[in-house]
Amino acid sequence: MINGYCFGGGLELAMACDIRIASDRATLGQTEINIGIIPGGGGSQRLPRLVGLGNALKLTLTGDRIDAAEALRVGLVDEVVPHSRLEQRTLEIANRIASRSALAVRLAKAAVRASARMPLSQGLRYEQTLFTLVMSSEDKEEGVRAFLEKRDAKWKDR
Repeated sequence: MINGYCFGGGLELAMACDIRIASDRATLGQTEINIGIIPGGGGSQRLPRLVGLGNALKLTLTGDRIDAAEALRVGLVDEVVPHSRLEQRTLEIANRIASRSALAVRLAKAAVRASARMPLSQGLRYEQTLFTLVMSSEDKEEGVRAFLEKRDAKWKDR
């Protein structure tokens, strides 16, 4: 949940999050260069992965600030909502994720994150390994059963 100013280390913390929802009042920037330093909390590594090399260099080398709409356009945030709905929308997403199998969420996150560090062929093998794990889980059995019985699943996270 990003509201107001999100610069330097604050932006680095936000970039470490899986999902970033911003208020339409948010202003973001990798601004360390303005005080004669460079990002030191992962910004030089996470920013290019999120917004591409050119946008990352522009933001880092100029120290410019961007509004929430531009942050969404370049991929720095995932959603922009009116200020009055920021907490509600963020909690909606968090609660949806929390209502899923923790095992499946953990493995899906690992598979998606692996795509940033593995060639496609290796990533596909890794995904298949994780898929095999989740297919043999109690949660998979409960999820299928709950789906067929048209009820909410009762996850065991195993």
